[in-house]
Amino acid sequence: MKNTPKKLEKSLPKLTGIYLFKNKENKVIYIGKALNLHHRVSSYFQKYTTDWKVQQLIDEYADIDYILTPTETEALLLESQLIQQYKPKFNVLLKQGQPFLYILFTKDEIPQVKLVRNKKEKGKYFGPFLQKIPTRKAYKFIMQTFRLNLCNKKIEHGCLDYHIDNCAGSCKPNFDFESYCFRVNLAMDVLKDKHEDFEHKVEEQMKRYTQALEFEKAQHINEYLQNLDIIFQTIQTHFNESKFATDIFVATTPTPYAPLVNKDIAKQLQQFINLSTPVITIDCFDISHFQSSHMVGSCVRFTDGKPEKHKFRRFKIKTIQQQNDYAALQEIVSRRYRDTNDIPDLILIDGGKGQLNAVRSIIPSANCVSLAKRKEILYGPQFPDGVHLNVNTDTGKLLIALRDYAHHFAI
Repeated sequence: MKNTPKKLEKSLPKLTGIYLFKNKENKVIYIGKALNLHHRVSSYFQKYTTDWKVQQLIDEYADIDYILTPTETEALLLESQLIQQYKPKFNVLLKQGQPFLYILFTKDEIPQVKLVRNKKEKGKYFGPFLQKIPTRKAYKFIMQTFRLNLCNKKIEHGCLDYHIDNCAGSCKPNFDFESYCFRVNLAMDVLKDKHEDFEHKVEEQMKRYTQALEFEKAQHINEYLQNLDIIFQTIQTHFNESKFATDIFVATTPTPYAPLVNKDIAKQLQQFINLSTPVITIDCFDISHFQSSHMVGSCVRFTDGKPEKHKFRRFKIKTIQQQNDYAALQEIVSRRYRDTNDIPDLILIDGGKGQLNAVRSIIPSANCVSLAKRKEILYGPQFPDGVHLNVNTDTGKLLIALRDYAHHFAI
């Protein structure tokens, strides 16, 4: 007798992106892409699913998360990136090796144009490109069109490839370096933002071949044009591995602690901090910076011990140029609570007494505490000199875990 299929309990948007199935340990077990997330994920829960792999996936999953992308191409690239990173057990393809290709313009004394798998050399990269066959064909076409192939030979009158227009002439003593560099820059311009003119010229050449009844050459040109379209579409997404870093963190990082499902814990927090009501919602703030610059702030919200991801915020510090955690906290707290109706039951600040005083002056009516790292000392109106948290209690574990979660989110 077959098991009754589970129902999809979470509502997903009818938008483009990737979806992540996770098991009860919050481990990612499958990643997919979709033009319409709602329709695609709902298809896994059809009553008459016969694929045993889908049935096993549905049996094992405990939660589904998603990341929205502006285009289907970006969804495809992000899916590949995350499958490589997390290697989900139900994803068979794209687990091994480097899935991407890049077109590289090197910064060598004689610049070269290469097709590479990794960003190891210095230079200008275009990509990543996932469709390997079209990428290789487009790369070959660009190299031939602009005559950019270099050989390591030294021949007085040039190698054979030079005489059939397949070598730039680096083999000759009188190599025209200036002309070669001009063609390299021209090829780079085509990939940057002038591909429409280039496509038009290719189409005109295809018409001339057709009019001359050279149909085979016209067919080859048409194939090149289709491959170039894929390249240009990918470049236009401006995709890179860190573009969705925040969304990836939110979708894949396990919830560190969820005790507030038990209402007794909410009351324990209320009594511990001496508040008038149980603590159901908590906002956690953190400031992060790199070498005293590039300061950013984060705010994460937990309700009933679970992350409310649509309430997460990340801030670029706008009003200060140098490291000043107090001023940075004041800025992001005032920006976060422009809507005074959205203040939580408790605000937790990553820092000590100084950070707490800076924030309390911004929202004096809110319940605020701060938690200093290493010694795990909690400061608040009830603990003006600080109190050591007991890491073996539920309240201690909760506050430390949420403070650390906000810190990692900021990073």
